[in-house]
Amino acid sequence: MDSHRLAPRLLASWQRSRRYGLSPEEMRPVFTGSVDTASLFYECGHEVLRGLRDTLANEAVGMMIADGDGLVLCRVCDDASISRSLDRVHLAPGFSFAERDVGTNGLGLALTDRAPSLVRADEHYCTGLRGYTCAAAPVLDPGTGGLVGSVNLTTWSDSSSKLLLALAQAAAGNTAALMLARGTGRRVRPAPRGEVFRMYADRYHQHDHAHQALSPGWTDAVAAAHSASARGRIVAVVGEPGAGKAALVATARRQTGARERLLSARTPAPGDVAAWLALWAPELGKDSTCVVVSGVDRLPAWAATELARLFEEARRVAGEGSGRPPPFAVTAQWYSAIPDVLRPLVDTVVEVPALRFRPDDILPLARHFARWHRGPTVTFTSAAARALTSYDWPENVGQLRRVVREAASRTDAIDTHHLPAEVFTGSGGHLTRLQLLERDEIVRCLTEPGTTVAQAAAKMGLGRATVYRKMARYGIRVPGRRRGTGP
Repeated sequence: MDSHRLAPRLLASWQRSRRYGLSPEEMRPVFTGSVDTASLFYECGHEVLRGLRDTLANEAVGMMIADGDGLVLCRVCDDASISRSLDRVHLAPGFSFAERDVGTNGLGLALTDRAPSLVRADEHYCTGLRGYTCAAAPVLDPGTGGLVGSVNLTTWSDSSSKLLLALAQAAAGNTAALMLARGTGRRVRPAPRGEVFRMYADRYHQHDHAHQALSPGWTDAVAAAHSASARGRIVAVVGEPGAGKAALVATARRQTGARERLLSARTPAPGDVAAWLALWAPELGKDSTCVVVSGVDRLPAWAATELARLFEEARRVAGEGSGRPPPFAVTAQWYSAIPDVLRPLVDTVVEVPALRFRPDDILPLARHFARWHRGPTVTFTSAAARALTSYDWPENVGQLRRVVREAASRTDAIDTHHLPAEVFTGSGGHLTRLQLLERDEIVRCLTEPGTTVAQAAAKMGLGRATVYRKMARYGIRVPGRRRGTGP
């Protein structure tokens, strides 16, 4: 097929395939020999495919799920002829069909662009796949919003493909919904909206008259980013979601002494990226403006390419003027997750430690967030302080901010019973709705002021030994409520 006749997304994928050094005449998918069948994604995705199998009985369609790296985890198909054909091209469990491995294909493109994708016949980069039409849709974790894999439907290239993509999208949505139903009670993460907002110096310390010092884990990371920024180097800040990556960039930029605007451009859902880029791209390269692009690891491949072009253009214009590169920074969860086209632009990588590795920061941050939300009158009891510092904060500073804000909305003196059940529990495995209600009720009773385990048990109509067993089952840790505490 003449590549000039391809749609823009497909053309960009072909161009990447060439850059990867792939040959259209030779296809060698990577074989791992084993797949992870113990994940919640596999459990739910496989169940959805089995249900879809009944709908497509006797149809020549291969139905697959693949993980976020493009590794095919399972395949369901009733048609013997297409199954044998898919085996010949290794579109089978244990093989990777990521774009980097086999070029443009539906499964790989859906993961790369994080968007539903349909690749027909000779739109495939490798000739070995041009006998098929592939439709795939990404599956996002309903709790974190992260990419966990895709659902892929493959049929003959001369078959009708009108409903194929719609079926793939429905299967991906059903998989995510089933993951949520069987998950641990986490809230559904809203689709990212791609906000663009002005940032101020160190949101952790804003309006804090004492400017309390945080731990070396934070201050050393700020110092590294500050040193690189002062030398005009482009910084990538990496770390877990909610760890404070954009706030670290803001703090480091302010410490350079430069008088500049700080704009944070937070990556939106894939369908909104074009409008998001158009909104803030004109600010890039302006005098006294630093743009922080947050979450570049979530960008579709085409958007990462466009962003690299914008950065390079801003650098070229700056070189014709002051000679110093325009101030911008990026954030991602890991350096390896930064798109290939953006990595060459990064001069310095700084990691923000997760909050569980900075326990000395928890109370200073909690007090700051309480002041920010309600003012300096908000206090924490010693029991509440112990609960906060004992928790491992899997969602990091963002979770701490939310918990403190909700507690401060209820009282000026935050005690344990003002804190949510999540602060007192471990992961606890997959809990049903009934188990979540039971866990939260036990925590509510145990955190009432002056209540012993025996009193909480009596209030719930349970024996004390039963309450202790359930505390162990749910990983409940309430300060002052240990075995033997209370009558």
